[in-house]
Amino acid sequence: MTPIQDLLHRILWDADYGNADFVIGYYDRVFKRVVRVSFERILVERGQHFSFDLVGRDGVARMVPFHRVREVLRNGELVWSRPGPA
Repeated sequence: MTPIQDLLHRILWDADYGNADFVIGYYDRVFKRVVRVSFERILVERGQHFSFDLVGRDGVARMVPFHRVREVLRNGELVWSRPGPA
């Protein structure tokens, strides 16, 4: 399986692949469920191997560890997933 950080970097820096509508599903420990957010709300630093920042509706960025990402959808189609808490 492709590591999630590699897939996120590909979305960012591969113009052909990244030219799509991406949604990231991550496990939210507060809500105790997978939350889906548009990739447009995510900030990934090049070379970052631990986490990304998720910009909330309030404009505040919050760190989300890569290990909490459960799924990635491209144009509504599941392209990556990992088992974990539902």
